Amino acid sequence: MKGGDVEAGTAEPKGTTESPELRWALIRKIYVVLCLQLLLTAAVAVVFVRVRAIPHFFVSSYAVLGLYIFILIFPFIVMFPLHFYRQKHPVNLLLLGVFTVAISFSVGLTCAFTSDFFPLGKLSHMIYGALAALIFSGYIVYDTGSIIKRYKYDEYVWAAVTLYLDIINLFLGLLTLFRACDN
Repeated sequence: MKGGDVEAGTAEPKGTTESPELRWALIRKIYVVLCLQLLLTAAVAVVFVRVRAIPHFFVSSYAVLGLYIFILIFPFIVMFPLHFYRQKHPVNLLLLGVFTVAISFSVGLTCAFTSDFFPLGKLSHMIYGALAALIFSGYIVYDTGSIIKRYKYDEYVWAAVTLYLDIINLFLGLLTLFRACDN
C-alpha cells in the first residue's frame, strides 16, 4: 500500500500529499487570522469591562433583554453561511469578520457581568472552570492536529474559526475558574 500505514491497512490522510511549504503556508495563514480574531475580541472585551455604561444599559430594562439574547444567538446564525461559503474568498472573509465581531460582543458581555449563576457555590465554579479549561485545551490540541491533516489550503477561514472557538471557550472556562478563586 503506497503512501499509507501498511500495518493498519489505511491510506494516507487527505491533505498530507501536498508539499510541506504549502502546508506551512496554510498554518501561517490560519494563525494570522486567529491572532487578528483574538486581538479584536480582547479589544471589545476591554471596552465592555472598562465602560461601565455598557453593562448598565443591558440591565436597565427588560426591553433590552431581547437585544442581549440576540447578541448571544447571532454568532450561531452567522456560522451557517460561514460554513457554506468557507471556500469563497471575498465572502468568507466578510462573514468571518461579522462572526468575530458577534462573538466578541458575546465575550465582552460575559466579561462585563460578574454575577454567579451556579447555586452550589465557589467549589462548583472551580470544578466547572477547571473541567472546561481541561476539555478545551484538549480540543485545541486535537483541532491543531486536524488542521495539519484535514484542511485544504483554501479552508483556512474555517480552520481559524475552529481554533478561535476552542480558545474562546478555554478563556471562558479559565475566567470562571479564576472568578471563583477570587471570590
